[in-house]
Amino acid sequence: MEFLSGFEMPVVTGICLSVGYIIKNLISDSRVDRLIPMIMGILGVGMSLWINLNFTPEILLSGLISGLASTGLYEVFHQFLKK
Repeated sequence: MEFLSGFEMPVVTGICLSVGYIIKNLISDSRVDRLIPMIMGILGVGMSLWINLNFTPEILLSGLISGLASTGLYEVFHQFLKK
């Protein structure tokens, strides 16, 4: 899994983390919670495409990795703040 870390884009991860946090706290419905990873994946791909102005499999992967990493990062911080 370490080879995937090279595809992560910090700017995209940060934006997805922020948008996901807003969605999670704005809409308190468990049905929406299940959709947040998919929304972040799509947002991550869109942001990656916008930043690179190109579409390649690597850019698709970097957007997906960055968007989905933001959901994991949110969970890590959420658990850390609970303790």
